[in-house]
Amino acid sequence: MKEAIVLLNMGGPNNLREVEVFLTNMFNDPAIIRTKSNLLRGFIAGIITLLRTEKSQEIYRSIGGKSPIVDLTKALITKLESQIDSDVIIDFVMRYTPPMAKEVCEKLKKQGVQKVYLIPLYPQYSSTTTASSIDDFEVTARSIGWFPITLEIKHFFTNKTYNECLLALIKEALKSDDPHEFELVFSAHGLPQKIVDQGDPYQRQVAAHVEIMKDIFHREGIYFRGVHLAYQSKVGPMKWLEPSLESMLNTLTKKKVIIMPIAFTIDNSETDFELSIEYAEIAHELGFTEYRVCRCPNDHPLFVQTIKELFEKMR
Repeated sequence: MKEAIVLLNMGGPNNLREVEVFLTNMFNDPAIIRTKSNLLRGFIAGIITLLRTEKSQEIYRSIGGKSPIVDLTKALITKLESQIDSDVIIDFVMRYTPPMAKEVCEKLKKQGVQKVYLIPLYPQYSSTTTASSIDDFEVTARSIGWFPITLEIKHFFTNKTYNECLLALIKEALKSDDPHEFELVFSAHGLPQKIVDQGDPYQRQVAAHVEIMKDIFHREGIYFRGVHLAYQSKVGPMKWLEPSLESMLNTLTKKKVIIMPIAFTIDNSETDFELSIEYAEIAHELGFTEYRVCRCPNDHPLFVQTIKELFEKMR
């Protein structure tokens, strides 16, 4: 039986022209704008896209004219291909920008794939990310008359190898410095409080993930001055998960901080711009003498091993 591993992620513009495509697709996603009326959702999406496109283009222009997410995912797949049976196809789908589900499903169908292992690259489960990406793939497959057996991973924040990867990335950012001289802030992508109140488990899983990492630090004998959780990327006037990263930075008395993006596995505009540029400027204004951002797992050997383990567990 022909098998394929498909990595799922949100995506990001491959060029400045795709910024509008990215915003349009994201805000037309029923998992993001939760109204029963498609017409109303389309109207809201159009307004948001109109208001945000130019500013978003400036953001992407400042980090090279595109999101790094596609190139980094391709690098990850190249390393995976050297670790996994050569008869297993490895591909990826982005939710809001190419390569999207229809393109990849049609390709895999032509290749005769009968079994697909879906691995969303979101460590914690959310209806806005994990569920949206899985549903998009499965609905698209059915729409082209392709009915493979599909197995899926819902989350992997408890995976030991993955958390060893995060530990390695934090140590890399710490360098040879004394951890007690630093505050460590786990920064997670925010979510409207309303979605959490409707039963989305994301906040609980992020908090549980931070506790897992605290236990690992204790076992490793690594003692930061403090370990904190905050949320970034708020959009719009509604109430989002708190505390925000900016408010967290305002409360820290020790002016040395390491930021670990706990909800991202691949670097993107939220890490390369928002954390590494925008919040760096805020930290500088607040008097921080050290402000460091950990890289995401990307194609780190331990993340490659994590995905291999997830695949083998499903197989």
